[in-house]
Parts: sequence; C-alpha cells; structure tokens
Amino acid sequence: MVSHLTTDPLLDPRWKSLLQNHPKASVFHTPEWLEALRRTYGYEPVAYTTSAPSGQLANGIVFCRIKSWLTGHRLVSLPFSDHCEPLVEGSDELRCLMAGLREEHGGQWKYVEIRPVTLEPTCESGFQRTASFCFHSLDLRPGAEGVFRSFHKDCVRRKIRRAEREGLTCEEGRSDVLLRKFYGLMVVTRRRHMLLPQPLAWFRNLRDCLGESLKIWIASKDGRAVSAILMLRFKKTLVYKYACSDARFRRLGGTQMLLWKAIREGIEAGLEELDMGRSEVDAPGLIAFKNRWGSSCTTLCYWRYPANTGARTYHTLGMRAARGLLAHAPGNVLTAAGSLLYRHLG
Repeated sequence: MVSHLTTDPLLDPRWKSLLQNHPKASVFHTPEWLEALRRTYGYEPVAYTTSAPSGQLANGIVFCRIKSWLTGHRLVSLPFSDHCEPLVEGSDELRCLMAGLREEHGGQWKYVEIRPVTLEPTCESGFQRTASFCFHSLDLRPGAEGVFRSFHKDCVRRKIRRAEREGLTCEEGRSDVLLRKFYGLMVVTRRRHMLLPQPLAWFRNLRDCLGESLKIWIASKDGRAVSAILMLRFKKTLVYKYACSDARFRRLGGTQMLLWKAIREGIEAGLEELDMGRSEVDAPGLIAFKNRWGSSCTTLCYWRYPANTGARTYHTLGMRAARGLLAHAPGNVLTAAGSLLYRHLG
C-alpha cells in the first residue's frame, strides 16, 4: 500500500466532505481557517492521506508548510491552532500516515509536529511528546439551566450578576468597528501578559474567511470597551478562541457576562460542546478560570519527529525575543513587531 499521498485542502472538494462526515473534525481543519493562515502568514496547507486521487477521501492529516529563515522549515498540524486531530479510522491508517511523514521529513524539514486531542502515535512511529497542555471542554447538552448551575457560585455566577448590576452593555457581530475595539483590548492584554500581539490582519482574515462561523462580543461600561471575546462555531461545537480585557475593569465581570451570553446563544442553536482551548500547565490562573465554568480538563500533547529540535512554544519564543519592546514600546510598535515575527513562530 502507498504510504501516503497529498492533496490541497483548499481546492479538493473531498476535504469538506471528509470534515462533514468525520466526528473528530474541528473548525481548525476547515478550508476557511487554513485560508486565513495562508493569507496572513503565507503558510501552504497540505493534507496527507492514503486515499487515491480518484476515490473518496477516507482519511487525512492536514499540515501547513512553514518556511522560515529564522526558525527553520517545518510541517505543523496546525500553527496557531490549539489542536488538530488526525482524521483517521483506526491505528492502521495512522501508522501508515506516520510512516509516510517520516519519509517526507527526509532532511528537508526541521521537524514534523502534530497536535491530536485523543490519538497518540505509536512508539515505532518515531514521534515523541514535546509539550503538554491542559485542555478544557464544557458539555452544553444539559441546557442553559443545567449548565448555569455547574458554574462556580462566586467566581462565575456572581460575576455575571455583577455585570448586569453595573449596567455593562453588550455588542456582538463582525463589523470593522467591533473588530477594532476587540483588537485594541487585545494589544493591551498581550502587553500585560508580556507577549506580542498577533497582527490585526490575522483577525481580519479570520473574520472575512469564516464569515458567520465567527462572532466578536464586546462588553462596555459607559461607552468604553472593557472586555471582549472572539468565538468560533463548527457543526455542534462552540470554540472560545480569544479573550481580552482592560484589567482596570476586570472586577465588573465583563468577560463572564460575554461568555455566558455566547454559551446561551450556542445552546439555543443546538450546539453540544464548548471548546475552551488549551492552557499552559504553568498558567494556574487561566486553568482555574476555566475550571470554574464546570468544564472537564484533560491533557493535550504535541508530538514531533524528530523530537530533538527544542520544544519551546511560539508564546515562549515571542516573549523572550520581545521582552524589551513589551515593557516600553508604544502600541503601534508592538503591532508592527508582531506582524514581522509571528509568521516565523507558527
């Protein structure tokens, strides 16, 4: 059997059919997400499969080819995506594709990386674990009342009620005005966390490519934006992808109010799961925040071949490279630096 073939997930109509039929497909597999990566960072999407070009696409692992003079050429599944499950049926398909990826490596790539939620490569694949994260998800099937009861009494439910008493207003949509408000808060938040902001073009391309599958939510106090979240949807899953806020107004509960509104809308639309994304294991505050929503927490592992290429995440690299800028530079300098650097960090 041929170990692997490749196809372009942006052009091959069979890729969308595979996503609709496979239970492990996520928004990160979609041509829309891949197109936003291509437009913003110049990455080339490619899917590896055992299916012949003339037949139905039965399986696939999607990657981006990242070619960087700074951080090296590599295959990543997928950059700036919390996770990306190999869409396979059984261990034989996975083993075959892993063998093909080892052949593909052939010295032309610094490494090949996969980010599965549940699958683990076998020992003989040569892939080794290089990073671990906490992954949170919330079951929405109990309905609005049941989900609300699972929230922490003080840290979530009381915060939601506080936001209502404070008269926080909520805007939602995909307009340029909302995008600008969101990005302004994102720059402030990233500076606070000692990280460069991703370029505005990334969020604009996400909005343009994903269309109605993306929504921005803004909470304001007396006309001033104080909290924002960016949510994605795919099939029965709601994805909590980005959140940002003005720390001076955090006590007002704007983020809790927005996330609850998004959850409630998702439940009304028949969605069954909230994907709360990954958290660094050394970020106890973020992990505690997600735990307080009644979510389940599992371990998310990233795997590389070969493994001896260093396991620093793009967050760590970006923070170290830009620490001086983050402390003193104005916002426009930070955004320019992010635009230059992030294409090398996927």
